[in-house]
Amino acid sequence: MVGVGAFGRNHARVYRQLEEAGIVRLVGVVDADTTRANTVAREFECKAFGSVGQMLTTHSEVQAASVAVPTVLHLEVARDLIEAGVDVLIEKPLAATLGEADELIRLALTHQRVAQVGHLERFNPAVRATLPLISQPMFFEVHRLSVFSPRALDVDVVLDLMIHDLDIVLTFVKSQVKEIRAVGLPILSRKVDIANVRVEFETGCVANFTASRVSTERVRKLRFFQPRQYISIDYGRQDVLVFSVGDAWGTQPIFIQPSVNPQISMAKPPVTAEEPLLAEIKAFLQAVEERSKPVVPLEDGRRALALGLAILQEIARHAGRVGVGKN
Repeated sequence: MVGVGAFGRNHARVYRQLEEAGIVRLVGVVDADTTRANTVAREFECKAFGSVGQMLTTHSEVQAASVAVPTVLHLEVARDLIEAGVDVLIEKPLAATLGEADELIRLALTHQRVAQVGHLERFNPAVRATLPLISQPMFFEVHRLSVFSPRALDVDVVLDLMIHDLDIVLTFVKSQVKEIRAVGLPILSRKVDIANVRVEFETGCVANFTASRVSTERVRKLRFFQPRQYISIDYGRQDVLVFSVGDAWGTQPIFIQPSVNPQISMAKPPVTAEEPLLAEIKAFLQAVEERSKPVVPLEDGRRALALGLAILQEIARHAGRVGVGKN
């Protein structure tokens, strides 16, 4: 586990849990802050290292690693691991620039390494239960609000929080982006802390995204409409609600519930609760063991990053037009 800050520690916790289940052996944790590395290593009963080089010199048998260092260091750290023959799970966003993302893709291909991106919501049971229900999504309304935290301030809220939903919508829609409208503001940091975005796809689908890390409440919801259906996902509750008109359900297995309007059926698809991070790491380790394509390959991470960076460019253009930030 490379990088054991707030989220990296969670990776170490899950690896330790899987070690106790006999699935993997947690060799150690790496962090430039050796005090933090030592603390986490003691907690999860493994070794602490101050650098990837030190870890690889001591333990050349390492086969896989999670990378949760600051985004600007993803390429540097992942390159060292990949060139040493280590498969990698790289936290989102994949990289700081598209050029760096392309280099990561090239490295993984050249060295034939399994490389996965940590788009956590792909492994949310509610999202997994929704995938079979997708037909022709035409309108999304997405909210991801969080209270302020000093973590992840090296990137804007678009690449910190909204990127989760960008990845999910791109996965659901499967279409090229036609137009982006966006506004964002820095509130408590020097980066954009709150943003509202409208994305139109070539299919005609429109998605509205709101992301904030300066909210007084925590909200993680995605709602979308498709012909004769409205589907609502609550990421936090791992819950899906589906409202359908007529036979829009088709042959999908569902739990039908009574509705006030007899023409509308309300249903809850079966969802098996599971910690998304645990599911993500298990999927990564399975790809490592089977030498198979990961669920979220680097190309998907690049796609979400490209949209996120395009949104930030539009936010900057909007700020320039209205004079935000000028003295």
